[in-house]
Amino acid sequence: MTSRLPKLVAFDLDYTLWPFWIDTHITSPLKRDGDAINEVHDKYGEKVAFYHAVPQILHRLRSDDVVIAACSRTSATVLARQALSLLLVHAKAGDKHAKPSPAIQFFDQLEIYPGSKITHFKRLHEKTGIPYSEMLFYDDEKRNKEVESLGVTFIWVLDGLDDLTFEQGLEEWRKRHPVEATEESVAETKEN
Repeated sequence: MTSRLPKLVAFDLDYTLWPFWIDTHITSPLKRDGDAINEVHDKYGEKVAFYHAVPQILHRLRSDDVVIAACSRTSATVLARQALSLLLVHAKAGDKHAKPSPAIQFFDQLEIYPGSKITHFKRLHEKTGIPYSEMLFYDDEKRNKEVESLGVTFIWVLDGLDDLTFEQGLEEWRKRHPVEATEESVAETKEN
């Protein structure tokens, strides 16, 4: 039996999925050399790539039918989307015939714009209907823990997303939510 997973897992971008601030460290245009995996370069040759563990984490969530969201407060919205579109992710391990996929195809929801992460999660909730208690969020900025006021589980990413941090986040979420939440059960809890 596999352990229960949240219905939605969201990731900040800067210093969570990649090691830079897209709005200050990267300059348009971005370019990928051929079919280079997990690597594009900006106007000045700066490398744009995910942290090592990110592609396999995305594959795992996709194979488990978890909704994947990007939640970033960057002002470089076009550049962030372009980076996600150009970064190629290897096909799932063991699938020799599959072609690499643009990273953006792994994300079901994109909330990439300046402002409070509370706004990002309210929009995610409106679009998906998924209860906040079924959402897990990884971010490198502690101030974004404010989303916990909605019922989202927040995990602070200290030095880029890695397998250990990802697993610790899942365990924390499971501890807080051992039973699946539904809209009705959330509403009943609020009434009592």
